[in-house]
Amino acid sequence: MCSNERVMNMARKLDVIIFGASGFTGKYAVLESIKLLGNMKWGIAGRSQSKLQDILKEIGDKAKTDLSHVPIVLADVNNQDSLNNMARDCRVVVNCCGPYRLYGEPVLKACLAERTHHVDVSGEPQFLEGMQLKYHEAAKEKGVYLISACGFDSIPADMGTVFLEQQFDGVVNSVECYIVSKQTGRRELGAIHYGTWASAVHAVANMHEVGEIRRKLFEKKMPDVRPKLKERPALHRSENGNKWSLPFQGADRSCVARTQRFFYETENKRPLQMRAYISFGGLAEALAVSFVGAIFWLMVKTNFGRQMLLNHPRLFSFGMVSHEGPSDEAMRNTHFALYFEGKGWEEKLASPEDKYTTPPNKVIRTKVAGTNPGYGATCVALVLCARTILQESEKMPGSGGYLTPGAAFAKTNLIKELCQNGFAFEVLSTAKL
Repeated sequence: MCSNERVMNMARKLDVIIFGASGFTGKYAVLESIKLLGNMKWGIAGRSQSKLQDILKEIGDKAKTDLSHVPIVLADVNNQDSLNNMARDCRVVVNCCGPYRLYGEPVLKACLAERTHHVDVSGEPQFLEGMQLKYHEAAKEKGVYLISACGFDSIPADMGTVFLEQQFDGVVNSVECYIVSKQTGRRELGAIHYGTWASAVHAVANMHEVGEIRRKLFEKKMPDVRPKLKERPALHRSENGNKWSLPFQGADRSCVARTQRFFYETENKRPLQMRAYISFGGLAEALAVSFVGAIFWLMVKTNFGRQMLLNHPRLFSFGMVSHEGPSDEAMRNTHFALYFEGKGWEEKLASPEDKYTTPPNKVIRTKVAGTNPGYGATCVALVLCARTILQESEKMPGSGGYLTPGAAFAKTNLIKELCQNGFAFEVLSTAKL
């Protein structure tokens, strides 16, 4: 970013605006901002003055903090001028207004128009890759960082893979990642908020778009890295903990792949291969999830089915989805861990196109863990991403662009900051093969 643009951004009224603050994710972003943005000027935005005032009162009471001084900005995704005015008032927009397929692009346009950085928590691959296709070059030209997937999709997986490579001391060929979640204490229904469910419905319904987007976005061919990482059977026991596992259908793998492509194209780094899975407490749970998933996939293919899923989320999720979302107690009692196994070589070749003639000779196992993946950890990561842009832009690549978290923050202190705010990144073991 040129010096004139830096001076312009420094002159903004606010450092950060949380857009969509009256939504479920937004209000927890407000809660985390009290601590994480304590020395910065931040405000909240949305379309309803009264709802935003209510959120400040609710979160202020929860945190025992007077938030009446927090600025309120009125902005509506259906009014582009209002979004531009919002973006003009701050240095970073924290966008909590999803589903992003429906509401995300106007906010990105506003941030580009006003040279304002942007972070969000989208986990919708067609939105992520479609927006990169449309706006990456424009963001680079304007010196703006547009960074999506800054929540549970896909900070733990993407930054976890970055962490694994940093600890490997060699060349990583492949990474397998297993996600484990458990809830202690009293179990309750409605553990998933409706907004997360709606985003998943729209994302799966439009997966057919991803292939065409990728053909345009990834015209440059990647090197043929071997040995190939084979996909495990759809239902299998993981080697880590002997748990029944399924392929994870979120954005983690595609996000890591985009990070690896970025490093290959900008640093001539050999890209690693990655596959993501999710593990369950037992075979019955894994089969039940498979059954619900099959119903979901069948219904989402028709307009009638999608409307049924969106209008009756509690019924078709067997009580797991609600408009109210999980209680604070349930969120505190939900814990997650991602277990990584990376294999590669101690020796480094001169070029990504060079071929290894021997099998991988080293393995590393790492872990990323935390509490309340869907909302607490998500909002901590989201707000920290915004703060990192403001405090460490000199450690970020180039002058801007539409980037993954791994591409944007690999050389910053984001992992350290995450570890100081509820996450744990650790090496479990290393060994020779």
